[in-house]
Amino acid sequence: MSPASKYEACTPAISVVIPARNEEGSIAQVVERSFAAFAELGCSGEVLVVNDGSTDGTGALLDELAQTYSELRIFTHRRGRGMTAALQKMFSASRGDIVILIPADMESDPLLDVPALVNHMQTANLDVAAGWRQGRKDGKVLASKIYNFVMRNMAGVSVHDGNWIKAMRREVIESLPPLRSDWHRFILMIAAHQGFAIGETPTFYRPRESGSSKFGLARIPISLLDVLVLKFLLTFSQAPMRFFGGLGLAGLSISALVFIFLTFLYVLTDTQKRPIFLAAGILTVISVLLLLVGFLAELIVTQGERIAALERERDSIRD
Repeated sequence: MSPASKYEACTPAISVVIPARNEEGSIAQVVERSFAAFAELGCSGEVLVVNDGSTDGTGALLDELAQTYSELRIFTHRRGRGMTAALQKMFSASRGDIVILIPADMESDPLLDVPALVNHMQTANLDVAAGWRQGRKDGKVLASKIYNFVMRNMAGVSVHDGNWIKAMRREVIESLPPLRSDWHRFILMIAAHQGFAIGETPTFYRPRESGSSKFGLARIPISLLDVLVLKFLLTFSQAPMRFFGGLGLAGLSISALVFIFLTFLYVLTDTQKRPIFLAAGILTVISVLLLLVGFLAELIVTQGERIAALERERDSIRD
């Protein structure tokens, strides 16, 4: 019996998703040990790999592995589109009840970590189980510390290693918004905002033996911008007037107080403060514009909800 034949007749219970770019030195081992992890757990599974514009032998190795494992599904990007695009494709195509993100560089050993994540998820009754690297000593420790500090303090996600391997139930995957930029780093932040139960379990860290890292300190500015945008969207996407209207009302209040002060100053002391008067006037105009933007944003959200309702009605009629 081939390594894949025992899974052919069943729907996968676990989907392991692996974004890969120039990982010919480790991708075969990651795929093989992922399928071995399914056997270790005694359950069915599939492995999805995105070959993200690799220029080495990654694609050829994946084609060879596909001849052995029928539940290996390969997607190819002709040019590198990044991890977020790769994960978006694999999340949409995955069929498992549990979806597990594993890197292609063998820094995480699927044979050890997949069972650890699944068992911890089931034991602790979690929606998301994140791995916590033990003994990490690579060159990205500083960047990881900054990222995790932001996650804990801005997003309220109490984990030590938020940008590492993670197992997620199907409900979490289906609730994710369309991912863009580097939003794959903030999946835990999105899941926490939506009320899913999140936990972590220690996992053993293995130094990369081949290839080179695609991330580092250079991504910090982009990640900080991404987390600000995502925080805004999660908080105000359904109520934009709370943000724009709040700023507008605050500006109008400040400008009104300044005008009252200048009026009393002129009446009592016959003194004019024209620069302050002009500044207060400009603030008034800006505040009114913010209120108008808030109204327009509310109209856009309302129309979006109506379109979504019509699409659901259309789909129900088709069914």
